[in-house]
Amino acid sequence: MEDHRSSAFPHLTQSLLQDLTKIFHTVDGRPFIFPATGSGGWEAALVNTLSPGDRLLAVRNGQFSALFINCAERHGLKVDVIDVDWGDGVPPRQIETALKADAGHEIKGVLIVHNETATGVTSDVAAVRQAMDAAMHPALLYVDGVSSIGSLEFRMDAWGVDLAITGSQKGLMLPAGLGIICVSQKALALVESARCNRCFFDLRDMIKANQGGFFPYTPALSLLFGLRESLDMLLEEGMEQVFARHRRLADGVRAAVDAWGLKVCASRPEWNSDTVTAVMVPDGIDGAQIIDLAFRRHNLALGAGLTKMAGKLFRIGHMGDLNDLMVLGALGGVEMAMADAGVKVEFGSGVGAAAAHFQRTPAAHH
Repeated sequence: MEDHRSSAFPHLTQSLLQDLTKIFHTVDGRPFIFPATGSGGWEAALVNTLSPGDRLLAVRNGQFSALFINCAERHGLKVDVIDVDWGDGVPPRQIETALKADAGHEIKGVLIVHNETATGVTSDVAAVRQAMDAAMHPALLYVDGVSSIGSLEFRMDAWGVDLAITGSQKGLMLPAGLGIICVSQKALALVESARCNRCFFDLRDMIKANQGGFFPYTPALSLLFGLRESLDMLLEEGMEQVFARHRRLADGVRAAVDAWGLKVCASRPEWNSDTVTAVMVPDGIDGAQIIDLAFRRHNLALGAGLTKMAGKLFRIGHMGDLNDLMVLGALGGVEMAMADAGVKVEFGSGVGAAAAHFQRTPAAHH
């Protein structure tokens, strides 16, 4: 460990804050690193820019968007919710209609999840910003990028995102424990006037301490050293190549799902996530059993179907430090676990389809 109050420490802090802007693709946005998770990032984004009673517009299309809304409501914010089917992406037209109807500009922000981890659905953030601009509405755009930033294309400035939220445990390839947000200048201007209660997540304390390269309280030091290495890895590979690698690996997983004769949860191909694939299980099969058998018999951790989707699907994560062979190994384990649970699956069918895809599309080596 290291003394986080020493005169040498700011070098680490300042290098992290500078390089995070490259991951968010922002020039003016300001990153902040909390000892927290993505859920802490939601709270930090909301309480530093809003006051109790403020209205928000949010889309609920999966478990994490539901929890983001719940976080806002528990801080005394009023949320107008657009509910869509789990498996669907965020609907820009409905956002535009709702904002046009808000002639008095009472709605202070729009909340969306870029990549809904629970359903394997990626929404079009740029289209949401276009909808907001078409409505000529000044609301802030809050984007949960927990399972997208560092893996999927994310362009904070180009897409007009005001608050982007992520955690250390997905695309940044680290254990959980860092909640990271990036804040636009427009959103930063509201930090003084926001009236939500805050202490631990107060950006004013962070701004003051970060200016000198320090933190207002003990940082998650070992994770900061890990983050330094993660950012080096991502920037060495190049973000465009990182996005392409995730697309290619995800296409291999989707080829496997097709070969098994199963469907993904995402209801349209353009919503398919390149970081997580949610696989719908056949009728009469319990997805939770597949997950349990994969874990107990094959030492393979799969994601569960959450709340509405409990037992109906299992999730294969494919993000971060990952290559073809790791994906093929995971798919082999999925085939065994499905067979254990009574799914009729031909061994090697999915693995073969993914391998054929990888063979046809050689990876770029850096």
